[in-house]
Amino acid sequence: IGEVADDIVSGQRFSEALVRHPDLFPATYINLVGASEAGGFLPQVLDQLVEMDEKQDRLRNTIVSALTYPGVLMGFSVLVVLFILIAVFPKFAVMFAGIYDELPFTTKFLMGASDVLIRYWMALGVGLLVAIAGVALLLRRPGVRAWVDALKLRVPFVRDIFIKIYLVRLMRVMGISLERGVTILATLAACRNVVDNAQFQRFIGDLEEQVTQGRGIAAGFRDSPLIPVSVQQMIGTGEETGSLGRVMGRVADFYERDLTRQLNQLAKMAEPVMLLVMGILVGTIVTSIILPIFKMSRSAH
Repeated sequence: IGEVADDIVSGQRFSEALVRHPDLFPATYINLVGASEAGGFLPQVLDQLVEMDEKQDRLRNTIVSALTYPGVLMGFSVLVVLFILIAVFPKFAVMFAGIYDELPFTTKFLMGASDVLIRYWMALGVGLLVAIAGVALLLRRPGVRAWVDALKLRVPFVRDIFIKIYLVRLMRVMGISLERGVTILATLAACRNVVDNAQFQRFIGDLEEQVTQGRGIAAGFRDSPLIPVSVQQMIGTGEETGSLGRVMGRVADFYERDLTRQLNQLAKMAEPVMLLVMGILVGTIVTSIILPIFKMSRSAH
């Protein structure tokens, strides 16, 4: 802030002072601030930027809250299973040794898993850490990242969610930029890093090429299989009527509401599903212990 203030005091424009800090101020902010300085509506643009950040933060919180509960249940299930295999099963292994051939398959499997965990826990822990580090390193490679980005947009249901997330981000930034007088090419250039997906970034590059060739932005949206038909039609109507920025803002609002509803429904569905999975896991482990005990008691009688 001190450096920005010094630059302004020395005669630079606000947007020129922000350019020196790209880690804090993305190209979208700088383009909007520059256009607002020329048009004389800087306070309104700053308010819109704050509102845009608040909406993106609400969407991010919705996604995190939808994924937190299933993640906690899954982690708890794993801890319960590990505790039973490491602390409980070894106490029954000695008891079941005399009737090993009569044990159910699940009991034999869990006894083997328990023995492996107890004997090789250090090697398994190191192997897990190495595997996690290997996956993290692989995800840094451009080719692997591009493959993951393509997979996000191919898997049914997952594809629908990610496309809505990307459309909300893209339409929000483009709508505000175009409404405030930023040129289409400058807007598209600033949007390259708004969406963290190689497929969508390639789509934005194609849009730039379409606009450069004079075909218009609606043609680029129509040619992309990533964009829903309703969005293609609305973008076409917005371009024809000269209200492209306002239409994009409404598209972003619509998909944000729809995505929030879908994620809330997903979170509600995940709760009974995860409880069912936990019940099956715990039930399998309990029956794997109780059934052999019943067999031993019948043999004793």
